[in-house]
Amino acid sequence: MSTGPLIVQSDKTILLEVDHDQADEARHAIAPFAELERAPEHMHTYRLTPIGLWNARSAGLDAEQVLDTLLRFSRFPVPHALLVDIEDTMSRYGRVVLEQDELHGLVLRSDDYPVLEEILHAPKIEPLLGPRIDGETVVVHSSGRGALKQALLRLGWPAEDRAGYVDGTPHLIGLDQANWSLRPYQQQAIENFWAGGSGVVVLPCGAGKTLVGAGAMAVGCTTTLILVTNTVSARQWRAELLRRTTLTEDEIGEYSGAVKQVRPVTIATYQVLTTRRGGLYPNLELVDGNDWGLIIYDEVHLLPAPMFKLTADLQARRRLGLTATLVREDGREGEVFSLIGPKRYDAPWKDIEAQGYIAPAECIEVRVDLPRDERMAYAMADDADKYRLCATSETKLGVVEALAERHRGEQTLVIGQYLDQLNELGDRLGAPVITGSTSVAARQRLFDAFRAGEQQTLVVSKVANFSLDLPDATVAIQVSGSFGSRQEEAQRLGRLLRPKPDGRAAHFYTVVARDTTDQEYAARRQRFLAEQGYAYSILDADDLPADR
Repeated sequence: MSTGPLIVQSDKTILLEVDHDQADEARHAIAPFAELERAPEHMHTYRLTPIGLWNARSAGLDAEQVLDTLLRFSRFPVPHALLVDIEDTMSRYGRVVLEQDELHGLVLRSDDYPVLEEILHAPKIEPLLGPRIDGETVVVHSSGRGALKQALLRLGWPAEDRAGYVDGTPHLIGLDQANWSLRPYQQQAIENFWAGGSGVVVLPCGAGKTLVGAGAMAVGCTTTLILVTNTVSARQWRAELLRRTTLTEDEIGEYSGAVKQVRPVTIATYQVLTTRRGGLYPNLELVDGNDWGLIIYDEVHLLPAPMFKLTADLQARRRLGLTATLVREDGREGEVFSLIGPKRYDAPWKDIEAQGYIAPAECIEVRVDLPRDERMAYAMADDADKYRLCATSETKLGVVEALAERHRGEQTLVIGQYLDQLNELGDRLGAPVITGSTSVAARQRLFDAFRAGEQQTLVVSKVANFSLDLPDATVAIQVSGSFGSRQEEAQRLGRLLRPKPDGRAAHFYTVVARDTTDQEYAARRQRFLAEQGYAYSILDADDLPADR
């Protein structure tokens, strides 16, 4: 019997013994095809899913390599049925291919006759197809390319899209690398993307996803539409492109609620494109009416549902998704896979940290006890109210003050979900509060003051979760969040991961009410970061050291 760190089970779960001397090697080996589900102290649980296996297959990993990994690290014999299932699942990717035919245009091909027959008789696929050419080929309506890929994925036959892309309107874009250069992993991510033409690059927060986008633009030298989460992010992208590329101010446009500029490089918010009036999306003309050669989706894991329909119609355009995590809380990772494209590059966070490109981080969960009156109110509350009651416990306020005092002199973010709680913390800490109602101008002024060191503490709502560059932040104190959102946990830690000039580690605190749904949600939120190799230490609030 082997003494490996993995226990591979017939229900498609994989248990990883965290304390095993081969645990890190095994985690790294299974990360491309297995998804972390639970991460308690000693045994982590991963799951094999079709999307995970198809992503691995599209990245060049074949079934033999996956099986070899499981057999090499497994403590017990791997169930034979599971080995067969993995091989069968991975073999489904690429059995159906989309291509351009010189005579007939877009076609669907498969040399597996029964598979093609199954596809042709699927009710939701039939309307997307034209006449059959021969035993292996059928015409596809050009407007149905994206919808067909979605339908095929749901049917269990993910298509390999080799149909190519339009080049868009040429526009010269260079990188101004007088004082900087692309890091090796950024260059590899760019090369992997262009080798496929569409897909997703996964990099930690602070690892330079914007530079990957700029590098991809410089390779393509084409008009580019960049889609971002909010106006602050749009202006950060603009500033970074002006600093890192040969683009001028006149070549970069902003398309948001307040400004409607269309330039060779245009930065638009998801919100403005998905705004409806009279049942229509009036701003979609930005996408449909311009000959874009490249579309970049920033924070692609946050892509709003209406954008999937829009993206289904953009399959002839090269599409680059950028994200720190492919986790979607709505479970629509399959839509990202089929419409944006498969994962083209994924760098483990700890690998980037080991290279010195992101800061090391210490993650600490500080547990508090609810006072008797709050505990009674929590016990009698409806399920819908329980989380708010425990997440906003008065006990947390003193703990946040103690932690802020412990890190006096450091750039500190206090992050939460509930506005009353945040406003009270702002009063106690003497710090400004930034929420969704704070104007863009006021946000930028406060963020600039924070970057300059003029403001050392900010209290922020979830508006600071995404696409926010605060390179000098070294401490984050999380008091409440979006229930069990793993993506939010990753993004909040990401606010701290820019390397510090003095090499200091970042500190990420989560203040949690013991024996409540707050504690349960905290455990769920930590799964993704546990997969990346971050360990959470547990500290009782009463045991907080008085100083560093």
